[in-house]
Amino acid sequence: MSKRIVILGGGTGGTLTANRLHRHLKHHPIGDAVEITVVDQDDHHVYQPGLLFVPFGLAQHSEIVRPRQAQLHKDITFVQQGIDRVDLERDTVVLEGGRELAYDALVIATGATLALDETEGLTGPGWNEKVFTFYDLAGATGLETALAEFEGGKLVVNVVDMPIKCPVAPLEFCFLADWYFTERGIRDKVTITYATPLDGAFTKPVASAALTSLLADKGVHLITEFNTGEVDGEAGKLVGYDGREVPFDLAVVIPLHSGAAYVGRSEGLGDDLNFVPTDKRTLQTIAKPNVFALGDATNVPASKAGSVTHFEGEVLVDNILRFLAGETLNSTFDGHANCFIETGFGKALLIDFNYDTEPLPGHFPTAIGMPLLKESRMNHLGKLMFQWVYWHALLQGRDIPGIGADMPTRGKERPAPHTPELEETAV
Repeated sequence: MSKRIVILGGGTGGTLTANRLHRHLKHHPIGDAVEITVVDQDDHHVYQPGLLFVPFGLAQHSEIVRPRQAQLHKDITFVQQGIDRVDLERDTVVLEGGRELAYDALVIATGATLALDETEGLTGPGWNEKVFTFYDLAGATGLETALAEFEGGKLVVNVVDMPIKCPVAPLEFCFLADWYFTERGIRDKVTITYATPLDGAFTKPVASAALTSLLADKGVHLITEFNTGEVDGEAGKLVGYDGREVPFDLAVVIPLHSGAAYVGRSEGLGDDLNFVPTDKRTLQTIAKPNVFALGDATNVPASKAGSVTHFEGEVLVDNILRFLAGETLNSTFDGHANCFIETGFGKALLIDFNYDTEPLPGHFPTAIGMPLLKESRMNHLGKLMFQWVYWHALLQGRDIPGIGADMPTRGKERPAPHTPELEETAV
């Protein structure tokens, strides 16, 4: 009897997992007896890192959107249908309309969604007029027009709450806005402010210090520990829960994120925000041994970024095959994250870290690689080149030479260990 693997979500995680499973199963003893099915509500695969570039006229719809099914191997079944719920007791996915898909192993890869209604006033007066988000294609496209028509005033970039997809993207928006208005010759007429709920520019201390310094160098005002309670588009201000107000003429808001709605309708599957509790090392969910998860859909303490999903996929696929074969799972995912941070003017930073190691200076992936925590033209070109790698290697489940799931340690400059001063001993 064949084994059935059902993957919910045809984005980065779901697609690379399906294709990687297909590649590995060709050389696996049970390979001929496994069926792979991917489910998604639509057939539009968006290269999400490209959304950052759309508002600045640096990317077009046709460059970052492709059919989901076209990214999957022809032997993988694609079902375009909304998901009603997962029935964990019956090992069954119930689709909208009543169709059911039984599974032997289930992968949750439906990512994170924008919880726009959770912030008072966000979608009220001014929404998509002077209040935008670039975290979806419609918002990024509308923001392109708004930026082109902006002649000066207060631009505020605001993160409502964490976690969010690609935590560095709001910072990148600030850096690109600095470049964009400089190119237009009106930078002196624009005040750029970054308002974040964090106590610094980023979550990791070393990277936060570097990014805070870069914001200052580019004249971007940083407001920390700002917890947005209301967006007043009519009055043009953000209102924090502590009563602080941040005025704006144009606001770019990154909304609260949550997991997919069907997770909340699936008893025992998700947490209060519909993210799926998942073992951070094996990527097996807490809900049931035959249910796995990766990417933005999980609650693992790693960045919700495409690189993390890629590195998770290597461990996940190995563990799914181990599970189906009745073998012990590997607890090997180390939280590896790798992010290019576009800083404008043809330069970018690169950070590389995991659960236990924060971003450090040095080079990636070896001592003669790309510079870490340092602006360079090489990093900018690397970020641009990644789009080709994404479509032709990462999504196809191929290994990227020299870059594995584990965070590389070679090339990183670690701080010297603290040595207490030797106390003089009386003789």
